Amino acid sequence: MLKTGTKAPDFSLENKDHQKLSLSQFKGKWVVLYFYPRDNTPGCTQEACEFSVNITDFESLQAVVIGISPDSSESHRKFAEKNDLKVILLSDQDHKVIESYGCWRLKKMYGKESMGVVRSTYLIDPDGKIAALWENVKVKNHAGEVRDKLEELIH
Repeated sequence: MLKTGTKAPDFSLENKDHQKLSLSQFKGKWVVLYFYPRDNTPGCTQEACEFSVNITDFESLQAVVIGISPDSSESHRKFAEKNDLKVILLSDQDHKVIESYGCWRLKKMYGKESMGVVRSTYLIDPDGKIAALWENVKVKNHAGEVRDKLEELIH
């Protein structure tokens, strides 16, 4: 995981409409950057829906919310449509960005080990530095927790 106060690595990834978006495009805004394992799984759906429900709160705080997973742009499009998601979803199929943020790691599930995304969130300030981070995120109420931290940092 990256540390608070360090510069967030820039990236350029495709969104659900196959358009390239870069972190540097959002300079001057707060960025909630969350990494999640897979579209259409219960925890990932709940997390994306909670961020979407709170999107106007984030926008009023001059923040954008971006979710990154190894799923394809097409998978993201279907996931967003099915769940009426308001967040930006980016595809990192070769998990280079996920790795650069320290979120691609060995995971254990039901006694089996495999590499995968560790659910994590970074709050990036308008200058592109990491202001806060959450590792091994528990989904329930996470969006509210991130919003509260953002409000605290702004005020």
